[in-house]
Amino acid sequence: MLEPGELQVPGGGIPEELSQLARLALSGDEASGEQDASGAPDKTGFPDPVYVMAANIFQGIRIETSPEKLLIKYGSEPLRPAAGESEDESLQHLAYELAFSTLKYQGILETILIDSSIFPSTTIPDHLSSLIIVMLYDFQDRKFQARLFTDNQQCIVEVQEVENLLNSFKTKLAAALARYRIKHDALSIYHILPETVRNQERRASTLPLYAWINALKIRPEEVYHSLKKRGYTKVNTILNIGGKVFAVDQHCYDVLIFPSYLKSDLLNIDLFKDHKLIFQDKSRSLAVHSVKALLNVDDDILMVNTGSWYTVAHMSNLISKNSKIFVCGVQAQAKHPDLKKLFTKMGCKNIEILPESFLNIEWKDNRLQKVKVILLLPRCSGLGISNPVEFILNEHEDTDLLKDFSQGGTSEEKLRFLAQQQYEQLAHAMKFTKAQAVVYCTCSVYPEENEVVVKKALEFQDPGTKIQPYRLSPPVLPLCARREIHSSADKFFRMEPSEITNGCFLSVLTRERDPSETVSVKDVLARAAAKGLLEGIELGKSSKREKKKKSKTALPKAPTTDSKGIQTKIAEFLNRETNANAKRPLQPTTAKISPLQKSTIPVASSLQVRKPTKPAASPLVPAFMKNPSLPRPYERPSNLVRPRPEDKMVVLKPVEIVLPPVMFPLSPPPGIRPHIPTQHFYYGWFAPKTTMPGYHSTPIPRKAEKPKGNLPSSLRRHRRPWL
Repeated sequence: MLEPGELQVPGGGIPEELSQLARLALSGDEASGEQDASGAPDKTGFPDPVYVMAANIFQGIRIETSPEKLLIKYGSEPLRPAAGESEDESLQHLAYELAFSTLKYQGILETILIDSSIFPSTTIPDHLSSLIIVMLYDFQDRKFQARLFTDNQQCIVEVQEVENLLNSFKTKLAAALARYRIKHDALSIYHILPETVRNQERRASTLPLYAWINALKIRPEEVYHSLKKRGYTKVNTILNIGGKVFAVDQHCYDVLIFPSYLKSDLLNIDLFKDHKLIFQDKSRSLAVHSVKALLNVDDDILMVNTGSWYTVAHMSNLISKNSKIFVCGVQAQAKHPDLKKLFTKMGCKNIEILPESFLNIEWKDNRLQKVKVILLLPRCSGLGISNPVEFILNEHEDTDLLKDFSQGGTSEEKLRFLAQQQYEQLAHAMKFTKAQAVVYCTCSVYPEENEVVVKKALEFQDPGTKIQPYRLSPPVLPLCARREIHSSADKFFRMEPSEITNGCFLSVLTRERDPSETVSVKDVLARAAAKGLLEGIELGKSSKREKKKKSKTALPKAPTTDSKGIQTKIAEFLNRETNANAKRPLQPTTAKISPLQKSTIPVASSLQVRKPTKPAASPLVPAFMKNPSLPRPYERPSNLVRPRPEDKMVVLKPVEIVLPPVMFPLSPPPGIRPHIPTQHFYYGWFAPKTTMPGYHSTPIPRKAEKPKGNLPSSLRRHRRPWL
């Protein structure tokens, strides 16, 4: 054990150092007022096992220094943690927070250690260097006050040695810190950090808590009632409201929002202890709700790189019991040996973990033939996250991510590496022929990991397959604010990092629908129910309505012998009209077409208006466009009686033309030539219910049917049929 007397370094200028120490204490109060605005009590230190775990974490994520500038040597051997303490989640969280804070101030702390003559004057083993720098950060954060011990606290020899060393250099350390602040003209070392890091810390201190309701174990109404009994009040928004309040998220109906200062109280509630309420970042809830909106009945899901198992459990809450969730891209057995036990506690039964990595799974895998939607949560820079420690612990991300956060950005080389990985995974997901949609979600703010990856995958998708290609679809989530509508104009869903939410990027890719495919009513109703459009409607009655609708919209039967004879006579009439008009000399058209007539001509602009002296077959021919043997309207006279196969479907503008009734089976007396004034167009006619889309049909009155009395007066002027 190191003796403090052996580490004393003679020096002068103590009055000056004491003066700077006083200034340090004053500025320390100012700095703590900015960082600890939540009113947290004075810090008293951590248990010994936390320092050891934090030192080992820092050893793995510290920023390497070039050999010529290396003044402090770090050993390669980790410290041995206390038995059983490394599995304590609460201690793990404290250790990661301490290691990350030390990493952000690594350069400053190393300068203080050298300026105070702790390095290299003292003989300290290299493997204790990480422990010294971690404990130094906590020492200055406590304003160089002694650590408070609790009863039955476990003591570790290495921690006690380093603590005695730092206490013996207390004055010199405080003076070195003060000189560093004066040199950089900073009120505290907090102000020396990059602005991006300071903004991230500020957001992390106010970021609300998001928790989703485990519907497999409890109903939302029961959750509200339980919280109310605990003194919580349901409000529309938690912003600018104090006390014990909560609100329901606008994007995800099963997600509750709590103020950050209530976390310690919420963790002691049975709702969280019994896995009825689950803390998780909102971006993951947005991803699973997007998948739900795309699912049909009994569709399976493939989840890639999910990170947290709570994301898988949330997905299990939102799908039917007959659907199955396949999970790949994680090492379940190594990270969670009691994973099945966890899912059992949460009530999840439809989850299967695939041992292969995602890129090694073939699209022809028989296990995945019912997979219709793929959820891809690739590893990313994660710089849209405000609290990286929570993100790493909950999503089981690599601790190297903390290094990028401490520097306020990601290097270009690493960004290119991540973007290439993301593109390969997205391109592989688009090869699964049975899948109909891919949801791509990241927590990054870099376009290289978001829009660029998606657009590249769409551009280079394989055109040789017989399946329909993918296209970019609009967000399937509700857009609750004007800025969300504006940011989603290019069909991407974005949430910028703010004081109320972490950053999130979400893209939905769907296959273009095959015209030959038909979607069952069952699937349509299931998709509508997933979007909340069928509240209070029983889905079991849909099949009867569908059959009734099909019977109403069935194509008309072939015309009888009488109607065929009438159609023949009409064709002869059109031929006579054509021949008569062809013999007349051409005259310049001077008559003007009224606006009413113009609006009734749904033809392309390339067609020219014919002379008004012609009887214009337009009022007659549309009544028989269902028969391909009849001529099309608005064509050249020579082609009026020529049948064309493409006449089965006519694409028209959405203008409704209503024609006078034609009386069947009567035919016009011979020798009488009907005269059809071109100005007689009526718009008050109501089309029959059996009219097929894309056709203009003429209603055929039933035998001995009297005209209704509510018809327009202009229609009653025609006392006799037109034919």
